[in-house]
Amino acid sequence: MDYIKNPMDIEKKSFEIIGREMGPHSFSDEELAIVKRVIHTTADFKYKEILYIRDGAIERALKLLKEGTVIYTDTNMALSGINKKALNELNCRVQCFVSREDIAREAKIRGITRSMAAVEIAAEEGVEFFVFGNAPTALFKLKELTLQGKAKPKFIIGAPVGFVGASQSKEEIEKLDIPMITVRGRKGGSNAAAAIVNALMYMLTRR
Repeated sequence: MDYIKNPMDIEKKSFEIIGREMGPHSFSDEELAIVKRVIHTTADFKYKEILYIRDGAIERALKLLKEGTVIYTDTNMALSGINKKALNELNCRVQCFVSREDIAREAKIRGITRSMAAVEIAAEEGVEFFVFGNAPTALFKLKELTLQGKAKPKFIIGAPVGFVGASQSKEEIEKLDIPMITVRGRKGGSNAAAAIVNALMYMLTRR
């Protein structure tokens, strides 16, 4: 049986198909790279319509990545999906606290989600680059902490997925005047969030 076996050839062919099938658009080259990467990850062309990229967001994200930022993410799945070679090349690191025992204890005592407790720790540690792919409660919490002056995010990826709070959490975070990329509505997920991070890093690294 004859089929493509080289990983980079498979990816190249996939992006060619995406380019043909996504139809007309008004994205810049950098915006298009992000949209295509998310479509490639999800096989869902709906992202062409629901991916919101705020003016100046890409520039801010690239500046932080060039500086060797710490990336906070709300799930280990998103952490796993972020390209470690690109991270190392940029001298960045990614962290997720949800599986830590102290976070679990704190969340149980206070009756909140682990993701909420984790984002509080990230804010205390001065994280500026936030990535959410699962937990609406964590995105709500980041907004609360920001308004209270307890968090100072410089860039946010908001892509929680689901039926309870996911859409609303993204609507709320968009009210902040902060560079961000969000997936509007119910769709999103850790894979989409990681794809956005990777697309940004690939603008700066060799592949």
